[in-house]
Order: sequence, then C-alpha cells, then structure tokens
Amino acid sequence: MRAACERRSRWGFGLTTRTVALLVVGFALLIPGFWDGKLAFTMLAWDGLVLLAAALDGLRLPKASQFVAERSWSNAPALDSETEIQLSLENLGGVIVECRLVDDLPPALVEEPATIRLTAFPRVPAKVRYRVEPKERGDWETGWLYVRYRSGLGLFERWAKAPLTQTVRVYPALRTGEEQQIFLARSRQIDLQLRKAQQRGLGRDFESLREYREGDDLRDICWTATARRGDLITRQYQTERSQPVWLVLDCGRLMRSRVAITAPRSGALLGGSSSLAGGAGAAPIRRVHSKLDHACTTAVALAQLALYSGDRVGLLAYGQGIQQRLLPGRGAAHLRQLIEQLAQVRAEAGEADHLRATATLNRLQPRRSLILWVTDLAETAMRPEVIDGALQLLRRHVLLFVAMAQPEVDEIAAKRPKNIDQMFLSAAAQEMAGRRELLLARLHEQGALTMDLTPEALTSTVLNQYLTVKERAMV
Repeated sequence: MRAACERRSRWGFGLTTRTVALLVVGFALLIPGFWDGKLAFTMLAWDGLVLLAAALDGLRLPKASQFVAERSWSNAPALDSETEIQLSLENLGGVIVECRLVDDLPPALVEEPATIRLTAFPRVPAKVRYRVEPKERGDWETGWLYVRYRSGLGLFERWAKAPLTQTVRVYPALRTGEEQQIFLARSRQIDLQLRKAQQRGLGRDFESLREYREGDDLRDICWTATARRGDLITRQYQTERSQPVWLVLDCGRLMRSRVAITAPRSGALLGGSSSLAGGAGAAPIRRVHSKLDHACTTAVALAQLALYSGDRVGLLAYGQGIQQRLLPGRGAAHLRQLIEQLAQVRAEAGEADHLRATATLNRLQPRRSLILWVTDLAETAMRPEVIDGALQLLRRHVLLFVAMAQPEVDEIAAKRPKNIDQMFLSAAAQEMAGRRELLLARLHEQGALTMDLTPEALTSTVLNQYLTVKERAMV
C-alpha cells in the first residue's frame, strides 16, 4: 500500500522539547533579573533568538505532501506466526529529517501501535521492518501511518499522516513442513500398503473385467463386453483409495471460549534505524485463542494431509445458519479456497443449529464419507442437540466426533479441594466431566470415533486418527 502524506491537522506543526528546554533556560534569567534589570532584557533576547531559530528551522522542513509512505507485508498474516511488515518513507524535499512513525494497526494484529524512528535522506527511500504476531483470524482494517519529522537541529517539527488503510486477512495457524513430515511419511506408507493389498470385489472403483462366475452379482455384468465376446463378462471393483473428507466446524457460542496455550517467545524488530523494543527471549509466552481458532488450525492441517493422500476435502462451517460451504475437491487452488473460507468463519453468540447442519451435509454428501466434526457439548439436563445430529450422520458416514475440552475445568476436577468453595467447584467440574464422558461413550457405542481433546493435543491426535481410518479402510 503506497500513498502520499498529508497534514495531520490544520496547523500540523509545533515546537520540540529541545526548543522548550532552551526557552526555559532563558526564563531562568528572571531570577537574577530581580537584582539586575539588564538580565531580564537578556532573557527576552535569548528567547527571541530561540524562537527565530525555530521558525527558520521549520521553514527548511519539507511539506507533508513531499513525503510518500508505503506499507508492505512479507507474507500473509496467520495465527501463531510472526508477520514481517516493511514501512518505507520517501523524502522528496532537500533536507535530511529525523522521523518518528506510528503505524496504526488493529488490536487483532498488535496490542498497541508500533513507534519507530528512522532517518529520511532526500530522494532516498528510508525503510524499516518489524514483526507482529496476529491474535485473531478474519478481515481487519489497518489505520493511517502517522509521521512526525524534524531537521538535524531539532527545534521545530511537522506532523503528517498517510492514508495506508487496507483490509488484511489473518489466516488460521499453518503447521510447518517439519511438523508434517511424520504424518506425510506415514500416509505414504499406508498408501503403498493399500496398493499392494487391493481387495477385488469390494468398493466401487472399476479395476478390470473377467469371465462371469457363479455367485457374482448380476448387476456387475458388463453387457457391452458380453455382447462382444459372446460369454458373460463381469466387472471387478477395488477398494476406493480416494474418499471424500468433510470438515464440519461448530461456530456457536461454545466455541467462543478462549483457551491459553504455552508457546515460545519471539522478537519484534528486524532491521532499520528503529528504537522499537524487542528481541528474542527464552521465556515462553501464553497465547490465548478461541476454541474455534484451534479447530480451524486442525482443519487446515487435516486438509493438507488428506489432499496429499489423494482424498477430496470439503468444508461446512455453521452457526445458527451456514457460514461457509465448500464441496469436496482436490489441488492447490482448492486448498487455497478452503483456507480463505476458514479465515472468515466467526464464532456466534447464539447456540449453533446442529440439526440444520446435519441436514445440509446429508444433502450435499449422499454417499459414504469421512466426517471430522469439531464441536463442544452443552451442559444441559437434556441430551445436547449435537448428539442427535451425530446419530443421524452415523447412518451413512464414518464420523470422527471431536469435543474440545476446557483445560481449566479438568484442572479444577483433578485438584484436591482445600476449603468448602473449592469442594463445590471440584464437584461441579467432576459432574461436568462425567456427563461429557457418558455422552461420548453412548455416541461411541453407536459407531462414532469419539475424542475429548485439549487444544494442545487436538491437531496431532486428529491427524493420527485420520491415518488410522485410512489404514483400516473404514470408509
């Protein structure tokens, strides 16, 4: 984003602290001026010279319109990863100026706007880079770039601003190649095993033709080949290696809960003449994201692995209505579209309509498929609606049902109470945990693959479970 600067306000200039300090020195002559009146005139002469020098210094400064600012991004912003931002300021005037930049970014990217200092030489773009770590997914509007600049004397400064407003999309966290290597290697091994142990007669992928044998299904007879050869010819099928995989994400109120995880600390400043504090540190930090953010991260990781394994991946994100929907597909362009849609899903304040999502999915996917459903269980006396929806899917699909646990509740349930208040909290937490376990156990009895996972273990456990489903050819 590149734009010319303009005056920050109607006047757009002011005296610096250095000028004020020199004026204060002149006022200090008033003290001996009580005894010697000449010193009072000296004070006036001193302050007049300071103000004159400041005025001349201000006249030398370039106008705000003589600056061109630019903000560029080295990579797409994503959760749990640093994004490098480069600010460039081109001075079209004839004086070297010292600048202080304030980059107004939304709270989803930074806790407070970064303040950066740089020196802008005439006709030479001055550049500085710094890093931010996004905290929330979605589309966010960036603000203006505010500039304060002064000459080398530092007696007068002007204020400018550049309209660098733009929409920035923050994506879900993406797993690095190193983290994916073990899963990709296992997927390759499973694929080789399936190729060697193809089961003829099962599945609906055509494999070959052969002569009809007693007991063959009459529906598998190939009548065109039979007519050519004069004998009954039947089709042979093999187990399908490419299966549709659906990512179903609950975007209701339960997924708004924020969960803290421990992560390494990273620095902020990369280069340039900046005084922005930063630097790498060994002490870990706690990142706080919503359950939906963790679910999106897992969805991206599973989509990458499934597409690598040859499967087709679809997406259904829902709240009280359907937020995002993407039919199963393959390829890099399809993965890009899926990530774009995951970046836009939002947790809603109301309860999600699970039965509507179930009906939509059954309509979009009539054939058997693998469904990853990431949700949570409401603490109600009645059976949650999401369980009824899951039972409907089990009639046709293989369901991987993931309930996201709240680590704080598990800690309270496992902690030994020391007083009456803690005893009641512990009893309530244990009752919640017991009810969740009972609901998931009943769903498991109906054939679902159920898991109750913390955000830290969510992605790796889901990927391993997907590979197990592939290895056992459950779909």
